[in-house]
Amino acid sequence: MATYKKKYKPEGKKGAQEIDESEFETAGVLNTLDETASKSEKWIEKNSKPLFATLIGLVVGFLAFLAYNNFVTEPNELEASNELAFPRKYFDEAATAGSDIDSLLNLGLEGADGRYGFLDIAESFGGTNAGNIANYYAGISYLQMKQYDKGIAYLSKFDSDNATLNAVSFGAIGDAFSDIDQQEDALDYYEKAASTEANEFTTPLFLYKAGQTAMLLKKYDKAVSLFTEIKKKYSKSDQGKDIEKFINAAKYAE
Repeated sequence: MATYKKKYKPEGKKGAQEIDESEFETAGVLNTLDETASKSEKWIEKNSKPLFATLIGLVVGFLAFLAYNNFVTEPNELEASNELAFPRKYFDEAATAGSDIDSLLNLGLEGADGRYGFLDIAESFGGTNAGNIANYYAGISYLQMKQYDKGIAYLSKFDSDNATLNAVSFGAIGDAFSDIDQQEDALDYYEKAASTEANEFTTPLFLYKAGQTAMLLKKYDKAVSLFTEIKKKYSKSDQGKDIEKFINAAKYAE
């Protein structure tokens, strides 16, 4: 190990001896480094072909990644986005249709005229954003058709960077569980939806639904806590206007 010279003037022979030893030790380290470098050079020379092959492999791998991203991933994303426009048309029509809603939703799910529906897009473009969004539309479509198991399955596959969309998705799963009378699961998803993102619209809505579900399950303390959170943080929301009576109902239940 190299030692560093102290920053004072040595006195007498003892000091001179210390300096000589320091210089000798430094020289020894340099010799060791030279020997190590020499060994390294010999090793590199001996293994130059394997090393070169490894380097080439890394370069090829990186170029393959770039090529895949440029020529596969991005075109797939664009194609999936273009395909998504077709079934969305039927989904949007179903939202405003007075009748024949299930027929329109089915066209959105299954596709028509040789065009993909949400189910095809979710399966064929699973690694794309459009494929992910297709899971959301498929899930909501199935819930509207009261096919709750399928709706829950597709919504569970959906995951977005948009916290509001995630909250709405969790809340929709909560609604599905509530409709099939699985209230414990409904409560879990309502609470998950409420905690995903704090905002003035979705948060008080899902807190309220969670509170009502807690009342059904006779979890009155939890209901009080959920309703009170609405009162404290979202008193100006639609759910907050008459929240005091729900708090009292939970407090004095049984």
